[in-house]
Amino acid sequence: MQQFKVLQCPLRVLKDARRCRQPRLAMSLPFPPDSSTAMTATDPVANLQTLIRCPSVTPAEGGALSALEAMLAPLGFTVDKVKASEEGTPDIENLYARLGKDGPHLMFAGHTDVVPVGDEAAWTHPPFEAQISKGELFGRGAVDMKGGIACFVAAVARHIEKNGPPNGSISFLITGDEEGPAINGTTKLLQWAAERGESWDACLVGEPTNPDRLGDMIKIGRRGSLSGKITVHGVQGHAAYPHLADNPVRGMLQLTQALMDTPFDGGTDDFQPSNLEVTTVDVGNPATNVIPAKASASFNIRFNDSWTVETLRAEILRRLDAAAGNGALRPGREAVSYDIVWADRPSHVFLTRNNALIASLSSAVESVSGQSPRLSTTGGTSDARFIKDYCPVVEFGLVGQTMHMVDERVAVADLETLTAIYETFIARWFANAGL
Repeated sequence: MQQFKVLQCPLRVLKDARRCRQPRLAMSLPFPPDSSTAMTATDPVANLQTLIRCPSVTPAEGGALSALEAMLAPLGFTVDKVKASEEGTPDIENLYARLGKDGPHLMFAGHTDVVPVGDEAAWTHPPFEAQISKGELFGRGAVDMKGGIACFVAAVARHIEKNGPPNGSISFLITGDEEGPAINGTTKLLQWAAERGESWDACLVGEPTNPDRLGDMIKIGRRGSLSGKITVHGVQGHAAYPHLADNPVRGMLQLTQALMDTPFDGGTDDFQPSNLEVTTVDVGNPATNVIPAKASASFNIRFNDSWTVETLRAEILRRLDAAAGNGALRPGREAVSYDIVWADRPSHVFLTRNNALIASLSSAVESVSGQSPRLSTTGGTSDARFIKDYCPVVEFGLVGQTMHMVDERVAVADLETLTAIYETFIARWFANAGL
């Protein structure tokens, strides 16, 4: 059973951001805070260094959400830290912060959890120290996606400094469970907020969308994702006496070939072709002279708007049933005996067509970077797949070339450029939303 818990604790600021792993708590922030405290959030580099120094490897919060709370509260945000739970999964801390009470309402969404660092000794600079070298800031999460959060915080702070609070509301919806199973993260936080009367007019997700240069690409949709596991049942026996056994590997080869051989489609105007990949094959048999009793294979398909989850499942079953009766690798035998288990929580394909949102972001990117961004639906899934059920959503962030890698890093200059893009976008979105 799922549960929500709002974490009630006094807001504290970190005396030294370098000690986020073992934070030293200073005096409580004054409320309302003085302007000098709020001013610190205008620097995206300092914001990012603070966040990186919090080792928030999924599912650990690592101090990252507390650090973010300390940035947002002085700007006037009301901050809730929400712990979500579900049996069989780790508890996850999430954060929801809102500035303003009226519409229009712009949401920024993202995650502070990061993937493991791998071999820490292979890093040029320690992954949680946020060191700067030759114009680049190193650290796990620099690109994916603490950098995007740091820049949007700075953009909001600068907007407030120059213009005062926006004519509407801005919220941050930040999870600690995007890199993990994504069960107690964004989907639960959206539900929690909606149950309390929150609604949104648009959302920007700060994932690293740019393949090569800042300004390359805005994501306006994502392909769907569907996974399953096939098990073929045979008869175990001696490899020298195949007529006394039934090798399930032969049947599995027929089935997997049927799934991968013929393309599912040729793509559409907005999406790449659907592609199915077999990702694991296993017989659980260490002996080379034994025909195994069963074989299993897992697959994943990324699909475009030619399909729904239901029609795609039907097509996959049609292919499997046809291949099961094909005796090319099993002459004289009955049809392949198989079963299939579909993975929970498939992701549905979506495409955002909100002109005001896309135009505001595109023009901001072009005016700051000088590049006209491509509108794309490429890549894997993101938490935008959950947000699309609540409001129009697009994605734009840093260059993603080093995400999840050893020596993940971001150009310091890109942090300033992205902050300027976000600040321009905020002003233009609120101006367009009021029309």
